[in-house]
Amino acid sequence: MSQAPEDANLKKIWRYYDRGESRIGYRFILGGTKHFGYYEPGQSRWALRTSMRQMEDRLASELALPRGAKVLDAGCGIGNVARALAARHGLDVTGVDILDFNIAEANRLSAKAGLARTTHFQVGDYHHLPFDDDSFDGLYTMETFVHSANPKAALAEFGRVLKPGGKLVMFEYSRTPDEQVSAEANAAMRRVCDEAAMPAWLELYHGVLDEVLADSGFAIESSVDITANMMPMASAFYVIGKFPFWVGRVTGLEYKVVNAMSARMMFRYKEAWRYGIHTAVNKV
Repeated sequence: MSQAPEDANLKKIWRYYDRGESRIGYRFILGGTKHFGYYEPGQSRWALRTSMRQMEDRLASELALPRGAKVLDAGCGIGNVARALAARHGLDVTGVDILDFNIAEANRLSAKAGLARTTHFQVGDYHHLPFDDDSFDGLYTMETFVHSANPKAALAEFGRVLKPGGKLVMFEYSRTPDEQVSAEANAAMRRVCDEAAMPAWLELYHGVLDEVLADSGFAIESSVDITANMMPMASAFYVIGKFPFWVGRVTGLEYKVVNAMSARMMFRYKEAWRYGIHTAVNKV
């Protein structure tokens, strides 16, 4: 039986992903993957799974590591990204996630796919990683760092387990300063972050992540705003979320349709956030 962690924020994350809406929605709409897609110009917003594979390939190109390199997936979910990197790019990927049911499914799917030797999964909190110093050639987060309750502590752990010169790639959201958007947009941001257990997003104004990375011993290689490339999927989610969000509002059960609410709010107030790729090298 799944067991929620004791830490208050981790417990909130656990509750968010354990909701029926999250389990069903991620599985049947996105095949269990929990990240946005990367769209090339002209691609239909409904090319959901194709765009997600393109986002994973973009991650591999940012990591730019040789075959056989050891990489850590910090917040791996059911391991779809890890399997993509192993199968299509030859990387040896270890994933950690606080959700025991995600890890069980990740191991099952990797065994089924014949990737048990190049993908490895275990329950773990990326603020307290269960690995020796200098264990990995690369490390990535794919829309998971926003869940951090202590970004500086997490980055310190990333630097510890990465080898000197190791690559860190983060696909993450940032936030527009409060005074540059409407009160309604700020309220929507706070609600989305609270309901989906993303406290770090409230702190990560545009440019802040790069500053924290530099302060944590990383040399920034690049920061690229790819909001336009993932916005077609945000648009698709806005449409998909319309009916369940309406049902939630009518019945007073909006807390049960958090993803639908987030989809509606994020697209409606798209001026309040951006999506970027941050690539850095460990200097320690």
